[in-house]
Amino acid sequence: MESFQEGLATFNDGLWLWLLVPVLAVISLYFTIRSGVVQIRLLPDMLRAIVAKPQQEPGRGKPVSSFQAFAISAAARIGTGNIVGVATAIALGGPGAVFWMWLMGTLVGAASFVEATLAQLYKVKDGPDYRGGPAYYMERGLRARWMGVLFALVIIMTFSFAFNSVQSNTISGAIGTSVDAVAGQTPSWLAPVIGVVLVVLVGAIIFGGLHRIALTAQMLVPLMVVIYVVLGVVVIALNLDRVPGVVALIVEHAVGIREMAGAGIGIALSQGVRRGMFSNEAGLGSAPNAAATATVTHPVKQGLVQTLGVYVDTLIVCSITAFIVLVSNPSYGANAGPTMTQEALETNLGGWSLHLLTVIILLIAFTSVLGNYYYGESNVAFLTRNRGVLGGYRVVFLVIAFLGAIGSAELVWSLADTTMAIMALVNLAAILPLSSVAFRLLRDFVAQRRQGRDPVFTRDRLPGVSGIECWEPSTEAPQEAGRRV
Repeated sequence: MESFQEGLATFNDGLWLWLLVPVLAVISLYFTIRSGVVQIRLLPDMLRAIVAKPQQEPGRGKPVSSFQAFAISAAARIGTGNIVGVATAIALGGPGAVFWMWLMGTLVGAASFVEATLAQLYKVKDGPDYRGGPAYYMERGLRARWMGVLFALVIIMTFSFAFNSVQSNTISGAIGTSVDAVAGQTPSWLAPVIGVVLVVLVGAIIFGGLHRIALTAQMLVPLMVVIYVVLGVVVIALNLDRVPGVVALIVEHAVGIREMAGAGIGIALSQGVRRGMFSNEAGLGSAPNAAATATVTHPVKQGLVQTLGVYVDTLIVCSITAFIVLVSNPSYGANAGPTMTQEALETNLGGWSLHLLTVIILLIAFTSVLGNYYYGESNVAFLTRNRGVLGGYRVVFLVIAFLGAIGSAELVWSLADTTMAIMALVNLAAILPLSSVAFRLLRDFVAQRRQGRDPVFTRDRLPGVSGIECWEPSTEAPQEAGRRV
């Protein structure tokens, strides 16, 4: 098993450094130029879109709002990657990994915009709700169901199995660390008990459907972000004199001569992008599954909301972790990563902060498990409408959550890296040819905004594009389209 794990880690390093990172960077740069730097230029519209009320459609149930769709995607985005993942990137790639995480986080916002906008355009009706994502725009936009099936299988493996295991493993590890700090040892029965409790809590929510998941995410995501950011700001304030030195250290290790000579930049870049992508998921093809659930008046609105999600994740939450760790003069190395954040907090704030972080990790990882579940469910529904298969998927998902709680952290992280890379490559291969459709939608959105209107889209505004199931013209559309803002 150890040799397999080492071989998998070596394979991942090559896959990310020499294939995925260059492909993601080039495509994101192309999207940035084609869109006129949409991820920065339309920041005010992002803020307007996230607080907009959902459009109530005649004959349909309670709609999922932009904020709820954002919360579902944030539930999966803001997970252990923000705490354990960022610390691991620093441990393996040095402080320079943070710089590359920032740079790529800003650049890949354009990829997030394209994939989420396409997910909204090609979404389908699912009873009173909507469902969509990469598998759906591959089938409807590219007319390549085989590609959609491949993506659906890979995302189920990535989120329902690998990422699910990572989150449950982190919950178990965090609680174990707190118990060990209090009792001096971690009892052998603790991990299985945690696994059982996790299964019961998750099962009670996922069997309640999309709206129960959305409401849970809507309540927990803002709470956990605020608590963690406040905790981080306190640590930074206590070490304010070290902040300029930390910023200099990040830049120096990212582009310094010594790092170039020792190939350190490649390691920092690979680790920064890999852990950053695990966290913000831009270009990965996961967030579009949540974006498709929202009821909005224009597909571009969810493209903008999901781009904002990348910023919240990478530039705020991940940065908080980076500064918590780096102001504490950490020790680097592969074994340091999983505990660096906890040790840094304990050093700065005392033993009580270790237990508060455990609570934060519980909230973060728990909501991530819910987000991971929904991504898998959406793609199971793409593969088959058989209710028995969906029930079986739920059971398997809960079993994996239990096994992750008692499994090896190193192995599940390696598996997550591999499946995430494959998933991203398939998604990028789809959104590149479809991006021209997303940019046509963007031009339509901007044109309506310049007229002082709240943009409204109907399928007749995109002539020559087939495969669109929703967005039919309605009697309400012209009235809404004429509404001044």
